[in-house]
Amino acid sequence: MSKTIGILGGMGPEATIYLYRLIVKLTKVEKDQDHIPLIVFNNPRIPDRTAAIVSGGPSPLPFLVDSAILLEKAGADFILMPCVTAHYFYKEIVKHITIPFLHLLEESVGYVKRKLDHVKRIGLLATDGTVQTGLFQELFNKNGIEIVVPGKEGQNLIMKALYRKEGVKAGYIERPRGMILQVLQQLIRDKVDGIIAGCTEIPLLLSQSDMEIPYINPLKIIARKSIRKAGYDTI
Repeated sequence: MSKTIGILGGMGPEATIYLYRLIVKLTKVEKDQDHIPLIVFNNPRIPDRTAAIVSGGPSPLPFLVDSAILLEKAGADFILMPCVTAHYFYKEIVKHITIPFLHLLEESVGYVKRKLDHVKRIGLLATDGTVQTGLFQELFNKNGIEIVVPGKEGQNLIMKALYRKEGVKAGYIERPRGMILQVLQQLIRDKVDGIIAGCTEIPLLLSQSDMEIPYINPLKIIARKSIRKAGYDTI
């Protein structure tokens, strides 16, 4: 029996659209009626996750909980959340719902172990909030994979690419892409053997064609996982 996917989105809207598009594109279908039912709650009112973690800004947790409850009540059989930093609050969110909630980082480390077992040193492109909480470092390190974060200058470039007036969150691509490419080259010089899009808006700026080492896209991983969990085949 097929299941309905719930997407807890809005962090940011572009990442939400990208995940929705991936699910549509990666589902094996022949006609409209073959696609997976999805419920998307694009809630851009959720306070910034990095600001909450790093500088004591308003907590997004009540908004995340309310969004998850809304999706469950609307009929979702399980939930995805296209925001890495928001997974800092994952354990608290799941206390308030009874349906499964796929964990973006856990699915990603599982994929690396299954498909890229030669990759042992991964460069991380992520927000300050994700880097400082050690979300990737803790999970990947205990699975025998080292996470390499950019230096201070590189990390500042990532935050500018995401948050500045002409950053990706404001709808721009060209200038933030140039910044992310600079950080990518720095990480490659640091001898990483893989790169992970540790912010769900990084895939809007980078693709595998930008590098010769493996590029790990957690949104693509979770999209394929959700398609199978919903009872459908992937392309």
